[in-house]
Amino acid sequence: MHTLFLIKPGEIELKLGNKREFARRLKEQITKRLKGIPFTLEEYPGRFFLTVEEKDSELTLFVLQHCPGINGVAKAIKTKKDIDEICLAAVECAKTEILTGAHTFKIEARRSDKSFPFDSYRICVIAGNSVLAEYPTLSVDVHNPDFIIRIEIRERAYIYSSTAAGPRGLPVGSQGKGILLLSGGIDSPVAGYMMACRGLALESVYFHSYPYTSPEAQQKVERLAARIAIWTGGMHLWIVPFTDIQLAISKTSYEETKTLMLRMAMMQAADIIAHRINANSIVTGESLGQVASQTAENMRLSQSKTSLPVLRPLIGIDKEEIIAIARQIETYEISILPYEDCCVVFSPKHPILKPDYEELKGYFESLALNNLIESAVMKSERKYFDFAYALKTNTK
Repeated sequence: MHTLFLIKPGEIELKLGNKREFARRLKEQITKRLKGIPFTLEEYPGRFFLTVEEKDSELTLFVLQHCPGINGVAKAIKTKKDIDEICLAAVECAKTEILTGAHTFKIEARRSDKSFPFDSYRICVIAGNSVLAEYPTLSVDVHNPDFIIRIEIRERAYIYSSTAAGPRGLPVGSQGKGILLLSGGIDSPVAGYMMACRGLALESVYFHSYPYTSPEAQQKVERLAARIAIWTGGMHLWIVPFTDIQLAISKTSYEETKTLMLRMAMMQAADIIAHRINANSIVTGESLGQVASQTAENMRLSQSKTSLPVLRPLIGIDKEEIIAIARQIETYEISILPYEDCCVVFSPKHPILKPDYEELKGYFESLALNNLIESAVMKSERKYFDFAYALKTNTK
């Protein structure tokens, strides 16, 4: 027995002349993520059709629901373009929905093949009557039905009811590669997820200040990287030893500037890594005004240490909205584990909020951290969480 998935690609359908490249990227991502699972994948205008063995259907659905570029996924029944076969499939869909307690339904039909002898309205009437004849306890509700049976007339007929939502957006890699500043907090994993859904492939960087930050703090970040890898299709994590840099900043900089100097050093290190891996951008979890280092003036200063675009997808989102997304992508419970990252270490009580740009930029240079930053990047450990590992970790 096999299961057929009807895949709705969504935004890539708007790309006109570039549609073929985006479709190629999506097929590439699906193929990568389903490695080890036998499948066939066919593309038709506005749809992909993926067939797997029934025993692999549950895992396949999970994979497709976590693949950016996909709007929705449905288990579908494929038939000949024969109205009797179509009606039988509609009845089968209704049977599945009734078992979940549904009482009302409606039919929606799309006839891409205009040579089919029945128009969309007539298909709905005939299929609806067949469902009511088989299940007289059901009733039609065109405004707020418990379920919808959808019929698509293409090169074949496809009939399905429940559609599982995908993450939408663009296929990973279609917008190049970025480097994500990944702390152990709530915000940065959400930022990574959001940019993955905009087509950005990601590597991540974590700044570790042992013994001031614990091994458990690093393990927490590794768990977050593995979780984000579900959406990105895999994740490299750079673990940069930042203790010497943090101690140098603590000993030589003014108290109120310590956090800002640290952020600038992190951005400089991220810039070095980004150029090494040919990344086109740096991604952070900053939200305007959320903490002292995230004033407009402070963000301007920290991003002066890179020539790359700094992408801040959370910039206008409040904390409650960020937490809601973190819960949705299942990073929240990991992020709130009580292991602090290095941004909290040596944090001043009254950090500077509105620095003088030229003065503080020159002040950072006077700290002479370049060699320490270069050395830290050279000593970095680079771990890879492949998609198979991420899948195993997050589907237990």
